[in-house]
Amino acid sequence: MRLTTKGRYAVTAMLDLAVNAESGPICLADISQRQEISLSYLEQLFARLRRAQLVRSVRGPGGGYLLAMAPRDISVARVIDAVDESVDTTRCGGLSDCQQGDTCLTHHLWCELSEQIHGFLDGITLGQLAAKEEVRGIASRQRRRVDESDILASAP
Repeated sequence: MRLTTKGRYAVTAMLDLAVNAESGPICLADISQRQEISLSYLEQLFARLRRAQLVRSVRGPGGGYLLAMAPRDISVARVIDAVDESVDTTRCGGLSDCQQGDTCLTHHLWCELSEQIHGFLDGITLGQLAAKEEVRGIASRQRRRVDESDILASAP
């Protein structure tokens, strides 16, 4: 299965928005710091997520990004699809040219597995993930870590 950092980071950033939604708009720098994802990479991902209408931006002081709909309405598969990521287990990218231009013996097996994985991820929403106690605990730890590093950075 090929799920690159693009899909993983997009899901992570969107989940960060979901668990921190009560704070209002979230700036990408905050997500970058909490999730240890490059700010420039997040900017590229959020351009795609905005085009897919999964997030909306708020300009001005206190601006940032918000989920464009309720977390319960955004599936993990939809996020991955929005950043043009593929959950494909075939070697041929689903093109059926696995074996010197022809379909290989196990092509249909790997296609069905890809469909199962996509279906599994389509059945999980950001809302479900954000509601998990372990996810909320990790998010709380990340916020504390960032707050502590901000305090240390501002100390004389």
